[in-house]
Amino acid sequence: MSGIYIHIPFCKQACHYCDFHFSTSMKKKEEMVLAIAKELQMRKSEFENEVIETIYFGGGTPSVLTTTEIDFLISEVFKNYVIAENPEITLEANPDDLSSERIIELAKSPINRLSIGIQSFFEDDLVMMNRAHNSVEAKKCLEEATQYFDNISLDLIYGIPGMSNEKWKQNIETALSFGIPHISSYALTVEPKTALNKLIQTGKIAKPNDESAQEHFAILVEILEANDFIHYELSNFGKANYFSKNNSAYWLGKKYLGIGPSAHSYDGISRSWNVSNNSIYLKSIQEDKLPNEIEILSVTDRYNEYIMTGLRTIWGVSLNRIETEFGSEYLEYLHKQVQKFINDDLLYIDNAILKPTPKGKFLTDGIASDLFYLNLE
Repeated sequence: MSGIYIHIPFCKQACHYCDFHFSTSMKKKEEMVLAIAKELQMRKSEFENEVIETIYFGGGTPSVLTTTEIDFLISEVFKNYVIAENPEITLEANPDDLSSERIIELAKSPINRLSIGIQSFFEDDLVMMNRAHNSVEAKKCLEEATQYFDNISLDLIYGIPGMSNEKWKQNIETALSFGIPHISSYALTVEPKTALNKLIQTGKIAKPNDESAQEHFAILVEILEANDFIHYELSNFGKANYFSKNNSAYWLGKKYLGIGPSAHSYDGISRSWNVSNNSIYLKSIQEDKLPNEIEILSVTDRYNEYIMTGLRTIWGVSLNRIETEFGSEYLEYLHKQVQKFINDDLLYIDNAILKPTPKGKFLTDGIASDLFYLNLE
């Protein structure tokens, strides 16, 4: 089972913290939709033996496309690929694009899951992040979307400078009041070349505080688990049967095809990524050339990637899989590296599965990089 990810590289405005690839000019939107459809056709041979279980519209802001454009791209996927029965089809959307009329339109389309970028229910946070929606729109779109969609995820950001634990709890409680079955939540990170980085450097906004982000994370886990959410991946919480199939496939190392500018693909052996430039992408596709680079992954690359993704999830890292897939040298290396984290109560082994303890969860990415196998090939 595999997935298709479609990157829509347009946004109405740039959020201060975002370093994803997008353009705020919609001039080439129609041209881009046709190019994405053409890339889907050009690459069908790569996945001719695969059954597509998920289609995911990410970005950018995919909800800037019209429902007709979205339907057209979905029909192109169905035309060129083998699709599982009842695939999960997700659209990332911003509240300001989800009017009542739009929600009803989308409910009639093949889209069966919405991922809504709320980020915060507080006006001052939304202004600081330069989001295109306000607090009223955030609540209104959830009220209406839940009437038409059962499978909804929303995004929340924690670790915002100056956000008290109380305010963060209110954010979570507000999200829960809509009966949403899936929540993705991320710490506010400062990426180079973003407006947020500049605002911090010029002293206009305080720097995010790691200690406060760690407290917010602990509050999030505690409240959501008490409300029957399963913490199945570091940043993702879902009720039973509502895990994101698209994202789970990525963490479980399944194959996926990334279509559109800057999209990444993985086929189990190699990784490829499209150029992060709309004009070059369009020109390339029009000339029947794929605008991508390919990297064949070494055994060590694949091992490191499995450590990174496995530790972030409820499924952990299987020691048996390490031995069968990568060899005993890697297993011995891992046993040696994990010891200090086990002693510090940050990792534990249960039934030959390596997992982070509650104390180790927030530190997972740092721990994973300490377990990487380096320069040994």
